[in-house]
Amino acid sequence: QVHLAESGGGSAPPGGSLTLSCVAAGLTYSETCLLWFRQVPGKDREWVAAITGDGRKMAIDDVKARFAISRDDSKNTLFLSMNNLKPEDTGIYYCAADSPYGSQMCVVAPKDIPYWGQGTQVTVSS
Repeated sequence: QVHLAESGGGSAPPGGSLTLSCVAAGLTYSETCLLWFRQVPGKDREWVAAITGDGRKMAIDDVKARFAISRDDSKNTLFLSMNNLKPEDTGIYYCAADSPYGSQMCVVAPKDIPYWGQGTQVTVSS
């Protein structure tokens, strides 16, 4: 049974940093893309960053220079290091896992993602 659990959210001032963690149990790690999404009230859930089973990383343009996604499969953990935070980064951040499509593939449409964490709040404010 797949289970995802985020931690590490909280508050930070503009320009500050936070690191999110997600313990992901029950996955075939080498074949599974892991992802971070975020959602603000009134808007659709937005894909932020992803990492394939073989470690390839991708992210939306808005965060590429500021956020870093990584995974430690030996600890069943996904990370999102967020630097130079902006107020518009505020939202609920969710970790997610694809079905095991293979080591090099990620599906990023929320409707196609089978596994989700419960979410963790990130607030960027002075």
